[in-house]
Amino acid sequence: MKPLEQLVRKNIWNLAPYSCARNEFSGVNATVFLDANENPYGNQLNRYPDPMQMELKQKIEEVKGIPANYTFLGNGSDEAIDLVYRCFCEPKEDNVVAIEPTYGMYKVCADINDVEYRPVLLDENYQITAEKLLAACDDYTKVIWICSPNNPTGNDLHREEIVKLLESFDGIVIVDEAYSDFSKLRPLRYELPRYPNLIVLNTLSKAWASAAIRLGMAFASPEIIDIFNKVKYPYNVNYLTQQQAIKVLSDPYEVDRWIQLILQERVRMQEAFSLLPLCEKVYPTDANFFLAKVTDAQSIYDYLVKQGIIVRNRTRVQLCKNCLRVTIGTRNENNELIGALRQFK
Repeated sequence: MKPLEQLVRKNIWNLAPYSCARNEFSGVNATVFLDANENPYGNQLNRYPDPMQMELKQKIEEVKGIPANYTFLGNGSDEAIDLVYRCFCEPKEDNVVAIEPTYGMYKVCADINDVEYRPVLLDENYQITAEKLLAACDDYTKVIWICSPNNPTGNDLHREEIVKLLESFDGIVIVDEAYSDFSKLRPLRYELPRYPNLIVLNTLSKAWASAAIRLGMAFASPEIIDIFNKVKYPYNVNYLTQQQAIKVLSDPYEVDRWIQLILQERVRMQEAFSLLPLCEKVYPTDANFFLAKVTDAQSIYDYLVKQGIIVRNRTRVQLCKNCLRVTIGTRNENNELIGALRQFK
């Protein structure tokens, strides 16, 4: 890995961050708050939230095993994705390399930040090789994007190829593990001390059933986390989100139960879907959804919409022609989908 100073944009490296009122007395047991121009009346929502979300980070440390100083919290994972470009990529000069197909926000954020985005197609099994990704890099490549399990394909990417990237690429490698709770592989976040150029993304939106609160996580070396904290908006995670996240994280056993139910339904749904006359192939998955190749994705999608059933039509995505992405729902929801598809003509 190059020295971090060479990877970070110069203006960001030299940035003097905004100083929150609540940061300036950190560690002091204050009881009278006359520093932030808040209204002194009302309930607990009249005060600004903790800008560093320390109570929540400590709860995440208990549950996910990652120290608080290795953790950045944002308004969904999308905030962390955008921060990567703002911190590391000089507009009109640097570029990033990513697998294709994958989560669309990596490219959207590249376009917003005016950074060249270089997609590298997966093979026929939706897998990568480090060699192909590295071949797309040049002296101006700052970041390689990996999503595993991948979206929309659902499969884990070969771990040995990701490790090759981490050991060979001198820039930042980002592994989005939004769906890792549904996979059998050990999450890469536990390997952070070995790889200073690794950033792992995570979320409460999937297994933790908290998409509405918009809580995303980025795990990385404390040095990278410090850079993110310099650039983020002062109070980027609101009080209500922090409190609800702490509540959700306090019952991991219930989340484990949900995961097991989803995994059981995943097996049943893949089998049932594969027996439908309209299904040509159901791809292997390690996520809470599966990708299926069908006879006519657009017609089937339109039919399901009329039935009040929404899946994701991925036919316009590279390597996914005539493919539908189906999220695993409750047993009743899944039965409704299969029942409707059995009536499709």
